[in-house]
Amino acid sequence: MKICIIKLGALGDVVRTLSILPALKEKYPDSEITWITKPESIQIFEGNPYVSKIISIPLKHHLEFDILYNFDIDDEATKLAMEIKADKKYGFYSESGYPAAFNLASEYYLNTLFDDELKKTNKKTYQQMIFESAELEYNHHHCPIFLNDKDIKYAKEFVKNNDIHSEKLIGIHLGASARWPSKAWHRENLEEFIVKASQRGFEILIFGGPNEIKGFREFISRLEEKKIKVFVNNPENTLKEFSSLVSLCKKMVCADSLALHVSLALNKQAIGLFFCTSPDEVEDYKLLKKLASPLLEDFFPEKSDQYSEELTKSISADEVLREID
Repeated sequence: MKICIIKLGALGDVVRTLSILPALKEKYPDSEITWITKPESIQIFEGNPYVSKIISIPLKHHLEFDILYNFDIDDEATKLAMEIKADKKYGFYSESGYPAAFNLASEYYLNTLFDDELKKTNKKTYQQMIFESAELEYNHHHCPIFLNDKDIKYAKEFVKNNDIHSEKLIGIHLGASARWPSKAWHRENLEEFIVKASQRGFEILIFGGPNEIKGFREFISRLEEKKIKVFVNNPENTLKEFSSLVSLCKKMVCADSLALHVSLALNKQAIGLFFCTSPDEVEDYKLLKKLASPLLEDFFPEKSDQYSEELTKSISADEVLREID
């Protein structure tokens, strides 16, 4: 049985879609699974025993499979889903320039992407919805990111070089996609949290990419002026290096972001802050404590693309501290 999965989206979306793999192997134990994705996502699959082959776009050869699953609605993915030959297809394709469902079971998830009222009332997790699209039974399937010896060595050297006592290490991810400008915690609340957590004996590791860390240099300098020491990941980290540092943390504090999905994939406890995206769509795996803004319903989903300072301040430092303690 030759199976193809198409998932080209953001890294966090690829990570949370991994859950489909053990379910497919349960149903088709002798299957060979090929995953088509973007080049930057390939490292997510390093060491993953469920996947036989990873192919990055653009495709160079004509491909044929027994079953194809496409979990993306963007043009590039739906075009691929139509071009690749398969006896059975699930998920999404494009019809007259609009995304459409190959199978009836995929229509619900597709509708949540375009119907604000359904999006607001939906209580199904992303994983539940893609399992429905694939017509597979969902039983909170989980698939990890696999860290190799090189990744583990990188984390150990980071601890040694920074003299970190990782049993008291709290990770904080600063990032949020520009698509949701109110997704990230307000810096005043974040600063208050870091100060109070440090006073409780916790060490703080701040995660971010090149743009995020650059924007927080002044913020970090202000903490240092208050004699609050924080550690910072290398903003040029690969995803696996990033993941290895997440694995060090006692808990992660982050918005609905890549860091959240990496934490859950690593079986790491996390505190997720939800300001303008749905907490119901995120599977908790009994690892995630969700803190939803009291203003969430005023913004989600119709105003999710707007910035509100009041919204980003609406979860207090003390609320998060209570979960850390």
